[in-house]
Formats: sequence, structure tokens, C-alpha cells
Amino acid sequence: MIIMINGAFGAGKTTIANELHKELENSMIYDPEVVGYMLRHVIPEKEKRMEAGTGDFQDLQLWRDLTVEVAKRLVGKYRVDLIVPMTIRKMDYFDVIKSGFEEIDEDTHHFCLTASKETIYKRLKARGEEEGNWCFQQTDKCLKAFQENNFGEYIDTENVSVGEVVGKIKEKLNIDEMGLLMNRSE
Repeated sequence: MIIMINGAFGAGKTTIANELHKELENSMIYDPEVVGYMLRHVIPEKEKRMEAGTGDFQDLQLWRDLTVEVAKRLVGKYRVDLIVPMTIRKMDYFDVIKSGFEEIDEDTHHFCLTASKETIYKRLKARGEEEGNWCFQQTDKCLKAFQENNFGEYIDTENVSVGEVVGKIKEKLNIDEMGLLMNRSE
């Protein structure tokens, strides 16, 4: 199983992914940002500017390809369920990655965490982000994209506990309290 947890920076993706990981047997957290950071250091500046002039490594075709390929290798090598926290707002990129994940495991799910702009800003500040940095700059773009496009299953994290959000995800995935898949025929 592959569980994509999407949302704006500050929506709660990493927190939810970590808690879900604790509750799901045989799971691993896979953060595609690490692939992006690696590419930033490897690809020469000239090529990065030509392909990803925005500074967003998601604009690199290689990032999208490697995001799927690394997931494939992790699942193949370790036989684990992947929990994938990532902020992805461009529908064409989302479609490429989700369909790539579905080729790896047809049991692929996507959850988009939402919160108000005010709550997201409050959370970003609480985790030490400097106002106006990359995370803050992406908030309006993410909120608009998540409102205008269909990113599937939305979960509001506004005034809801981490446990409640994890519970909603587990319920949608048909996972019991011990972190095991329940019989789907029930």
C-alpha cells in the first residue's frame, strides 16, 4: 500500500505521517523532498535554471521520475507500505506521481490535508519558519490549487487532534486499531 499525504506546508503532513507510521505495521516514511535536495546539489546551475527557473525542484522532470523510481525500489527491496508526505499542488505532476505509484501498488491512496491560511501561518511560525520564506510563499498557491482541483480525499486539520486525523485516514484505509488491514469483505 502507498499512502500519499498531501497539503500545504504547515497543514500537518509530517506530523500525521509520523503518527500513522507508528500505528501501521511494516510501514516506512518516504519523503520525496530528499530526492529534490539531492538533485539541487547534483544538477548544474545552468540546467536547473533552464528547466526549473522557479527554483522548485518539482519542475525537474528527473525529480518526478526519481520520486516514482525510488518508491518502486523501496517497496521492491523492503516489502513495506509507504507513507509519502509531500506538498504537490500542480495537477499534472500529481497525476504523474500518483499513476506511477499505482503502477507500483494499485492499493495507492491520497489524502489532502487542509487548514486555513491563518492556521497554516501559525503552525509555520511555531516550527521556526521565517515569515516570508519558501513555505509561506507557497501557501496561497497551494490553497488555491487544492480548492480549484480535485485532489481526492480531503481532511480538514483545523481544530482537530492529530489522533482524529490519523483515525480518519485509518478508517478510510480500513485499518483496525492494531494497524492491520481489516477483512475487506466485512
